[in-house]
Amino acid sequence: MNYRNYLIYALALAVPGSLADAQHNDAGMFNRELLEKCSNAAGVSGFEQEIRSLIAAELEGCGEITQSTSGNLICEKKGPEGAPCVAMVAHMDEIGFMVQGVTDDGFLLLVTLGGWWNHTLPSQRVLVMTRDGKRIPGQVGTKPPHLLPETQRKQVMPTESLFVDVGASSKAEVEALGIRPGCCVVPDVKLQPLGVANRWMGKAFDNRAGVYCMIQVMKALRDTPIPCTLRAIATVQEEVGTRGARALQESFVPDYAVILEAPPADDTFGQSGVCRQGVLGKGVQVRLFDPTNITPPEFADFVLEIAQRHHIPCQPTVRRTGGTDAAASYPQWHGAPSIVLGVPTRYIHSHNGILDERDLQSAIDLTIQLILNIDSAREKDLRK
Repeated sequence: MNYRNYLIYALALAVPGSLADAQHNDAGMFNRELLEKCSNAAGVSGFEQEIRSLIAAELEGCGEITQSTSGNLICEKKGPEGAPCVAMVAHMDEIGFMVQGVTDDGFLLLVTLGGWWNHTLPSQRVLVMTRDGKRIPGQVGTKPPHLLPETQRKQVMPTESLFVDVGASSKAEVEALGIRPGCCVVPDVKLQPLGVANRWMGKAFDNRAGVYCMIQVMKALRDTPIPCTLRAIATVQEEVGTRGARALQESFVPDYAVILEAPPADDTFGQSGVCRQGVLGKGVQVRLFDPTNITPPEFADFVLEIAQRHHIPCQPTVRRTGGTDAAASYPQWHGAPSIVLGVPTRYIHSHNGILDERDLQSAIDLTIQLILNIDSAREKDLRK
């Protein structure tokens, strides 16, 4: 963000609600092309090559880019000597499947990669990714309800009863397509706008929404001096146990961690309005607690005060369930204060999610202001 754009940014912050209209640089406006690339890219847990290459290309020129042994991508923008280090973490993997085996009549048996809700799976379109780069279309199949006993028709199909039908009639036909055990399987979904303004439907918003925000933050700060050393980290295998975050080198211990995520929205039909803390269009979620991380109160207050001061819509959130890469803060980062900033998303862990682009911008704005205000003078106050 150069000086002219920063002036535009600062002036917009002075007028509530005008931020999105006032920003005109590539990081300050909604970027449909970038969200489309992030959402559409394949990258199930353990198979993140395609999305990792995309992120590396987008972050070119924003800092020094390296890749860890585990596959995490790190882009570092250095701050003043002795300044605190901030980790900005967004996992790049999505949930998917792996081919376990092929039946004699040509159907693919599956194991899940990440937490699927099996209610959503029958009849969904998928792509089988072969080792030689082909994408073979198929459909998740089940035994037809017409052929099931009455007692089974209302039951959720276990993964062992699901399969992928690629149209083959034999194992030989499947092998001729290049499909074998160990191939990954991803949802066959493309990003599209909904009829209501600002709303988008697509796959893998958990966590390509966080990846989008991370890229936009780094682009916004590319030409701006910052009071900290910033490490943007795209982690692998979060959906199967936060493995990428836990595999970061022991020498990497940030002073603070900001986790960019896409938590489940709670504003759909049938959900109580009493504790709705993830409403589309109401701003970034500021997660204060989940079973894997407790944000230190001083750090939480600091983030919420920044949001209020800069008129950034946000939704303070306390969750009974769920978890993120912030879980690595204690075992790997010596208890570094960590906070999760999330873009509320409907129907995560399914083929299609729905989000609001204004919440993306709120997450970007709050992250930028947090980074610009983390300095050595305040560090002691935030680590009580």
